[in-house]
Amino acid sequence: MGSNLMITAAEEARTGLDLVLPPAAELIGGALAFLVVAILLGKFVWPRIEKTVRERESTVRNSLEEAEKTKNEAKKMLSDYKEQLADARSEANRVIEEARQQAEQVRKDIVAKAEKDAEGVVGKAKEQIEAERRRTIQELQGQIADLSIELAEKVVGRSLDDASQRDMVDAYIKEVSSMSGNGNGR
Repeated sequence: MGSNLMITAAEEARTGLDLVLPPAAELIGGALAFLVVAILLGKFVWPRIEKTVRERESTVRNSLEEAEKTKNEAKKMLSDYKEQLADARSEANRVIEEARQQAEQVRKDIVAKAEKDAEGVVGKAKEQIEAERRRTIQELQGQIADLSIELAEKVVGRSLDDASQRDMVDAYIKEVSSMSGNGNGR
């Protein structure tokens, strides 16, 4: 208790600036302790803190560079994608146009073939009609010849031999043919 009283008595004796400043021995001891701690911190702790800060800065810088690189790659990929999409659209339009042209050509070919086939059918029909007309004319000439012979026999009253009949019929047919314009005037 006695020492407590002494401390209290010493504290009471201090006034003014002595209240703010510690005693000189305490001030020197504190300064030495601070200096030792500062040297130890400067020698051992500060380099580790600087190293950690540099590593962190490097990591952040690398992360930013990687992010920028990734962003640029994404932009390039987007650009490439847009270009490929435009190329695909262009190719699709080209294929559609080519298909349309091929379809138009096929349509023209079908129409031309149909017209050619129709002309062929009409030509065959004309040939058949002409052949039928000739056959009918020949049949009619034969019937006319037979009727002429019968009529001539009745008129002449006698029978003609085959050679005479043929000569007379041929002459009559030529005469009938020249009258009808050889059958082409109808």
